[in-house]
Amino acid sequence: MYYLKLIRFQNLILIALIQVLIRFGLFIPLGVDITLSNFEFALLILATICLAAAGNIINDIYDVPVDKINKPSKVIIGKSISEKTAYNLFVAFNVIGVGIGFYLANIINKPVFATLFILISALLYLYATYLKSLPLIGNIVISSLVALSLLIVGLFDLLPAINFLNQEYQSLAFSMVLDYAFFAFIINLIREIVKDIEDVNGDKNGGLNTLPIAIGRKRTSYVAFGLGVITLFATIYYIYVHLYSYTIVIVYFLLLIIAPLLYFCTKIWDAKDKRDYAFLSKLLKVIMFLGMCSILLYPFVIY
Repeated sequence: MYYLKLIRFQNLILIALIQVLIRFGLFIPLGVDITLSNFEFALLILATICLAAAGNIINDIYDVPVDKINKPSKVIIGKSISEKTAYNLFVAFNVIGVGIGFYLANIINKPVFATLFILISALLYLYATYLKSLPLIGNIVISSLVALSLLIVGLFDLLPAINFLNQEYQSLAFSMVLDYAFFAFIINLIREIVKDIEDVNGDKNGGLNTLPIAIGRKRTSYVAFGLGVITLFATIYYIYVHLYSYTIVIVYFLLLIIAPLLYFCTKIWDAKDKRDYAFLSKLLKVIMFLGMCSILLYPFVIY
């Protein structure tokens, strides 16, 4: 059980579920041409979650001093699992993830795509060891990697199958993945900022220089509020431009995405203590999940 907690298995399941939704809830119902077999697609999911697991492990290793202050009851490294064992797992997951990435890149005749997996592995290590201590930089990097976990499905499964005859339809499907990747990026960016506010005391004692440490908790709350408002209006605009003719889709977005986003904006403005920020962080995670589930509605929109 401690090993599952170490790799954040709930987050890994969420990543896998989103990738499955993109392929089986979007690509296949739309009838676009895909490249990977089901087995190869399963390998792509495995590679992605292995690299994510490695990133979670190395992050926990370097976060032990901070976590002893922020969440002492949840510290695993040095208590339930030794640092040496954790580091060996970090290396093993990276080797598996990058190795599968090389295999898949050659399967689709795009060997250069293998560098994506190396880049992901390197950025996760840099994030844990250095970037997370920089105001906003670490937040942007980790949010970009979350978005890339969606885009990588399009890059490996959709892009290699594009030809002159299907280019327009393939491009439409890929643009939809881009939309969802951007949504995942901005929601995760806001969530990372909120988590930094929640963990400000431990981060400060750990020598980090996150945004709330650099400019203060209240100002950082205003930054999160501003990003929330921008996301709210951007989502409303997206609905107006692309989905205004589809009542069921509009109701879904209004009730399960717009309303929670509006609630987040009202609560972050006057959030005060750690519990408030912890709740808002969980709320953003739910919003992201519900946003991704809306993928299942798009085949009905297209047709």
